[in-house]
Amino acid sequence: MAVEVKVPAVGESVLEVQISQWLKQEGERVEKDDDLVEIESEKATVTVPAPAAGALVRILKKDGEFANVGDLIAELDESAAGEAPVETKPQSTAAAVATPPPASESNGPIRVMPAAERVLAEHGLRAEQVPATGPGGRVLKEDVERFLAERPSPPPAAEPASATIEPETTIESPTADREEDVVPMSMIRRAIAKRLVEAQQTAALLTTFNEVDMSEVMALRKKYGEPFKDRHGVKLGFMSFFIKAAIEGLKRFPQVNAEIRGRNVVYRNYYDIGVAIGGGKGLVVPILRNAERMSFADIERSIAELAVRARENKIDPEELEGGTFTISNGGVYGSMLSTPIVNPPQSGVLGLHAIQDRPVAREGQVVIRPMMYLALTYDHRIVDGREAVTFLRTIKDVVEDPARLLLEF
Repeated sequence: MAVEVKVPAVGESVLEVQISQWLKQEGERVEKDDDLVEIESEKATVTVPAPAAGALVRILKKDGEFANVGDLIAELDESAAGEAPVETKPQSTAAAVATPPPASESNGPIRVMPAAERVLAEHGLRAEQVPATGPGGRVLKEDVERFLAERPSPPPAAEPASATIEPETTIESPTADREEDVVPMSMIRRAIAKRLVEAQQTAALLTTFNEVDMSEVMALRKKYGEPFKDRHGVKLGFMSFFIKAAIEGLKRFPQVNAEIRGRNVVYRNYYDIGVAIGGGKGLVVPILRNAERMSFADIERSIAELAVRARENKIDPEELEGGTFTISNGGVYGSMLSTPIVNPPQSGVLGLHAIQDRPVAREGQVVIRPMMYLALTYDHRIVDGREAVTFLRTIKDVVEDPARLLLEF
C-alpha cells in the first residue's frame, strides 16, 4: 500500500518550504517515525518523520528544491521490504587516478552533500576515502577540499639520463581557476533579508552609543561563578546581566518596549526578550517569554539550551515568533562596534560588543578597565532621542553597579 509523504504545516503563515536534505535514500527501508527529511521554512528547520514503515520508493522533491505546504514530496510502500542504502559513487567521465585504499569502512550509508559530490567526481575520489565532519556523518565540500590539500603528491616520474629538457613556456588562462557555485538562497536567509530590508524601508532608524565598565560584573562572575554552576548546573554568563538591565530600562521607558500598529502605539506590560544566536542555517532570534519573571539561572539555562538546538537546527518556529525587544552580542565574534538593525515590529535592539582593556579616567587618574561599547538602534517614530539615550544610560548604570538589580533603583 502506497503512503504519501506531504509537506506538513510548519508555522503560522508559512506557505512555502525548501527541501534541506533527505535523510533516507530511494529504495531504503524506514520505520514509522524515523527521521525522513529535513525541510526549511523562513522561520526554522523541521525534521519530518516517516508516517509509516516501508520502503521509500519515490522522492519527488530533491535537495534544494521548493515546495508548498501540503505538496506531495515522496511515497512509501508499506508492502515493500526495502533495500540496504546504496553508497554514493562519483559520476565522473574524467580519467581514473590511482587513489589510496579507504582509511576505514563504514557501517552505514555515506551521505554526500551535492557540492562535495561534484568535487569528488572532478578528482575521481570515493566518498568513503574522505573523513566526514558534517552533521550526521555527511561529507561536506570543505571535507573534500581538506583531503585534497593534505593528500601527499605523487612522486615525479624519473627522466631518462640522456634526455634533454627543452625549455617550455606555458600560458595559462587568467580565468582557468575561476569557479562559481550557484545555490538557491535558503528560506531562513530569504526571511532575514526580507525583514532587514523591511526595517530599513519602513522605520526611522537611529543608533546611539555608550560604553560600559565590566569590572563589577566580571568580579561577581569570578567570585560566584563556581558556586552558581554547582547549584544550577550552568555557567553564569554576561547575557543574563544585560537582559536584567534591559528589562529595568524597558520598565522605565516603555516606548522602547512598544510597537506601532497601524495608527496606534501598543505598549506592552510584559517583556519577551529576543536573543540573537548563530545557528547552523544562519542567525536566529528565539524569544525568552516573560523574561521579567526569570531568575539569572533560568535565563542562562534557557540560552544554553537554545544555543544547542540552534546549532542542530531544531528551534521550533513558534519560539521565533513575537518578541518585544532584542539583544544581539556581536562581541562573541570579535566585533568592536556596530549598528544593529531593529527586528520589526519591535522598536529597539541592543548591540553588545567585545570587551577590551582600555585606559579610562577615574577620579583624576588614568586606569585600565575592561570596557565594552553598547549600541542601541531604535525607531525614531516612537522613541525620542532623549528616551533612547537615557535608556542606554540605565543599562550602563545597572551593569556597572549590579546591586541596583536587588535594590530596584
